[in-house]
Amino acid sequence: MPVAKLPFSKQLAYACGMIGWSIMTNIIIVMLPYFYLPPSSAGLIPLVPQLLVFGVFNIMSIIAASGRFVDAIFDPFIASLSDKSENKAGRRIPFMKWAILPAVVFCGLTFYPLVKGESINNAVWLTFTLICFFMGATAYIIPYNALLPELTYTAAEKVKLSSLQQVGFVIGIILSAMVNNFADLIQHLVHTPNRDVAVQYTIWGLCIFAGVIMMVPVFTIDEKKYSDSKPSHLPLLQAVTKTFGNRNFKYYLISDFSYYMALSIISSGLLFFITVLLHLPESMGGLLMGVMVLVSLVFYPLINYLSKKIGKKPIVLFSFGLLSLIFVAIFFLGKLPLSPKAQIYTLVLSASFPLASLGILPNAILAEIAQNDARRTGENHEGMFFAVKYLFVKLGQTLGIALFAFLTVYGKDPGNDYGLRLNGICGCVLCLLAIVFFSRFKERRGRVE
Repeated sequence: MPVAKLPFSKQLAYACGMIGWSIMTNIIIVMLPYFYLPPSSAGLIPLVPQLLVFGVFNIMSIIAASGRFVDAIFDPFIASLSDKSENKAGRRIPFMKWAILPAVVFCGLTFYPLVKGESINNAVWLTFTLICFFMGATAYIIPYNALLPELTYTAAEKVKLSSLQQVGFVIGIILSAMVNNFADLIQHLVHTPNRDVAVQYTIWGLCIFAGVIMMVPVFTIDEKKYSDSKPSHLPLLQAVTKTFGNRNFKYYLISDFSYYMALSIISSGLLFFITVLLHLPESMGGLLMGVMVLVSLVFYPLINYLSKKIGKKPIVLFSFGLLSLIFVAIFFLGKLPLSPKAQIYTLVLSASFPLASLGILPNAILAEIAQNDARRTGENHEGMFFAVKYLFVKLGQTLGIALFAFLTVYGKDPGNDYGLRLNGICGCVLCLLAIVFFSRFKERRGRVE
């Protein structure tokens, strides 16, 4: 049990860390395809060629996969170092402190191509900056999330802290989705005709803000005071093996992977769906994200209440089912007998409940899995559980971006949009897969097996 109970002010400080890294990771997800492979109506110029490798994968897909592949190797390494750390300041906070600067710098540099036009050189530079960004972000995210089970004791505390964490995450989503809105403001104030420059200034500003707010938990939470976790002595390979040996964790992992891949498709495609399928201004992206998040906040008390009454599993399964229907609707955007605004607002409002439940409950479930495993085995390797989770989250996000970028080959412009519509079908299939695997997850009321 923690040495001292984490007060509400410290819980808010913990959630601030989520705001920061959510801003940067979602800037990558939302803006990367739009900035480097923009639709013809965006006012931006393409920066990487639409070449196919082996006749199947386009360059953007390979770039995204390359960055995450290196990151995938780095995840368990950082988790192992963090789990085994005997630093006097704690196992997690010291890693988080030194990870902030490289994450900020390389997120900003990702949107500074070497050549102002289509070029293979831009592809090489983008691969390098993404790898460096992902490694920096990982060194913060893995220890940060491993703190959740160590700062809480009861299932209710985990759900509460996970809820605050999710509030931070969605705030980050809103800010990242407003890049174009901020760019409009910069163009108006500075009178710059270059859209790409306005976008770059905006991203740098958001990255610096993200870095500052990521410092809040680092300098306000005394890890030793609120956590009594002990260093793990398991070697890296053995820790990974034992983590994967948890049967319940496998089902959780596969469903989580499918969800994040589907979510990445929505995030990467949002600006395309708005401008190409519905012919609405790109500045609506931030407004729509704001509406979705504000409505999702209304469901937070209900989800906390229902998770105590009926358990977490039924809520998660319902959310996956609702998301699958939303993806089907994406295929028909612009063809439904409703105005464009009515279509997109219907989808956004429908997505608010899954956004809330799938943001709150999975981390709380994983915290229980990790804590139960620690009680059973006597080894505190919570970091490895979250490392494996976020390895699969990142792989899901990467494959989501890669799939979206690949499907743009089949149409991403007004009048030639079939590739964008295919993303709806792919997202639906992924959500159905998540239902299949999570239905095998075993939960007992009050605890996860």
